[in-house]
Amino acid sequence: MSLVRMTASVQPRTAARRAWRIALGRLARPALGLALPLGIALLWELAVRMGLSDGRLVPPPSRILDTFGELAAAGELQRHAAATLMRVAAGFALGVGAGTLFGALVGYSRLVRRLLDPTLQALRAIPSIAWIPLFILWLGIFETSKVALIAVGVFFPVYLGLMGAIMAVDRKIVEVGRVFRLSGLAMVRRILLPAVLPTYVVSLRAGLGLGWMFVVAAEFMGASEGLGYLLVDGQQLGKPAQIIASILAFAVLGKLTDTLLAAGAAPFLRWQDAFARE
Repeated sequence: MSLVRMTASVQPRTAARRAWRIALGRLARPALGLALPLGIALLWELAVRMGLSDGRLVPPPSRILDTFGELAAAGELQRHAAATLMRVAAGFALGVGAGTLFGALVGYSRLVRRLLDPTLQALRAIPSIAWIPLFILWLGIFETSKVALIAVGVFFPVYLGLMGAIMAVDRKIVEVGRVFRLSGLAMVRRILLPAVLPTYVVSLRAGLGLGWMFVVAAEFMGASEGLGYLLVDGQQLGKPAQIIASILAFAVLGKLTDTLLAAGAAPFLRWQDAFARE
């Protein structure tokens, strides 16, 4: 009887220790990811303070933090970051919509693939900056042309990812669906969608990353606000701290949006028995 009591008392303690280890691991994971950039920043700060560099062209982290504080106190950082976020969100939504539609059609239909894919592959090879004069001519220099350029950057990773995922679906799985006489909609919902969803999520994240890259080129098109405008303003006024602060703002916002996208997709991928799970 005493052995049973001892076992019953040990089990809650074991479960508590396991829950504590899991919680500690979740906290340590993002901290581990910050170790490299924080270590580099600390080393550079020490190098400047020890006189190994004057920190003129590459300011130390303390000066960059001061620049962040000045921009935030003046409301400039929030205003420019909000403008850039709105452009990326609008371009991402348009690019994902078009990329999903064309990727699904081209991947599902051999006739559509032969008709559209060669042209789209040729357009994919065009450098992003080559679209700028045409978009300005067609859409003007204001927001529409900027959002269109971002949408172009998002479109191709989503299109390629979804098309490739549909074409790579195992034929045997499709045949099983046909044996059970699934309708076209049921085939898509129960066979194709689970098969392509992991690759589709990866393509969405790749498209989002390119959206953040294309927004810089878009904000060079005569923008009066946005993080890209801060970059140009810092270059023209000879403010390297402002330039690096803008670059870091891009990095932070890009990472945050990617994390949100991955977290939003995670509930739909819980069925995966993958080798590496976060």
